[in-house]
Amino acid sequence: MNKKLPKYLLGKYQLLGTVTFSVLFALVFLNLYIPFSDTAWFGLGRSANFLFTAGFMFIAMTILIVSRVIMYKTQDMFEMTYLGYVLWCLGEVFIICLLYTFVTADVLPEKHDYLRIMLRALPYGMIALVIPYIISGMFIAIVEKNRTIRLMRCQSRSADKDSRTDAVSSQITFFDNNGALKFSVSSTDLYYIESDDNYINVWYSDTKGKLRMYMLRCRLKTVEDSFKGSPLMRCHRKYIVNMSRAQVLRKEKDGYFIDLDNDQIEPIPVSKTYADNIVGYFQTKRV
Repeated sequence: MNKKLPKYLLGKYQLLGTVTFSVLFALVFLNLYIPFSDTAWFGLGRSANFLFTAGFMFIAMTILIVSRVIMYKTQDMFEMTYLGYVLWCLGEVFIICLLYTFVTADVLPEKHDYLRIMLRALPYGMIALVIPYIISGMFIAIVEKNRTIRLMRCQSRSADKDSRTDAVSSQITFFDNNGALKFSVSSTDLYYIESDDNYINVWYSDTKGKLRMYMLRCRLKTVEDSFKGSPLMRCHRKYIVNMSRAQVLRKEKDGYFIDLDNDQIEPIPVSKTYADNIVGYFQTKRV
């Protein structure tokens, strides 16, 4: 449980998809559960409790969205583990069940036993939210694994072709999410790769030495997995750097920064998650 949580589970669109699926799942489940509960007050259509239902769902959805935004924004500040993720999700369930308890006591005045309502709400809240969390996580993991396997096979085939050529310098070949070859650049011309949600920006120098950028639909995590053991190293949630173009590693008060051998490129930040690997690379290089 103390194992580091995969970054693909903390992506912007992955978190948004999890919230959307969870809300839809909860809506269906809660409407099925109403006939079997003596504290349920949900109602749709022309029900007298429609406004309470709509208001509760809106607030609950807002809680989930704010929670996931905080999770996304703080992922570089601390290392999220499986245990931390589970506790975070359970915290969301508890807060929403607490909200449900107070709303129920207001909608059904005769139900003022807050503890009883809360204890009844918790198991149903677990079913309504934890199950879609698990399904979403499994789906995202399967998609990411299949995508990585497909692209690594494409990279392997490309590497086999390159090994049979007499090219002076090796080529870094990029494939999109469908495994289609989109871009190839000499390893000596590549500077760094920048994440842009589900896209990446490949920064390189052209034949005239000018800095250029190529965008394609691919995840940075996929590139990281495909080029393990190469000079391409992950240094930040948003960056992979071609370490053969790195000149200086600087320690500032805000952390480490990498200076590349091109004055047009701003220093690349190094997050705490990847600092040990980057520092180790420079120490090995110096030796």
